[in-house]
Amino acid sequence: MSNTPDIRPVGDLPHSMGKTAPRELKYAGIDSLQKASKHTEKELLAIHGVGPKAIRVMKEAMAEKGLSFRQD
Repeated sequence: MSNTPDIRPVGDLPHSMGKTAPRELKYAGIDSLQKASKHTEKELLAIHGVGPKAIRVMKEAMAEKGLSFRQD
């Protein structure tokens, strides 16, 4: 069993991202898909705990809301 604190929900970030990515995004000041859309995938991947799965899950949720990551 993991001792990682579960602070979900974090804004409208998808629950399916796991525990670590939403927590670390929140610590970085990103607590919504709208705020995530202001960043590139590369910038978000540089945040500890945010990996390809979290990016994929956010990308799908963002598409449903007409959002996307900022392009380089």
